[in-house]
Amino acid sequence: MANDKDVQQPIPEEEDEVITLTDEEGRDHDFVVVDVIEVDNQEYAILLPVDETQDDEEGEAVILRVEQDADGDDILVDIESEEEWERVAQAYEDLLDEEDGEA
Repeated sequence: MANDKDVQQPIPEEEDEVITLTDEEGRDHDFVVVDVIEVDNQEYAILLPVDETQDDEEGEAVILRVEQDADGDDILVDIESEEEWERVAQAYEDLLDEEDGEA
């Protein structure tokens, strides 16, 4: 399932930095980058909505592919393929399960 967030957002340098993405209706939404994972030699950023990270219930993560622009800067790009999105989502769930097992 691809999301409808804006393409080519710079990746923050700090782990808990908030970034703003714009949806198709032009509304801004703030996200925290909770993790960057590698799947099949490609990096993906895992984002959580800021307003939902403050609640007890965990919001749905947004997954964006990390690519480089013409200047060599990291940018976030929508995942177009549902298969790719599912593969990355499963890898992130597996990672969370491993971390829960270590605690």
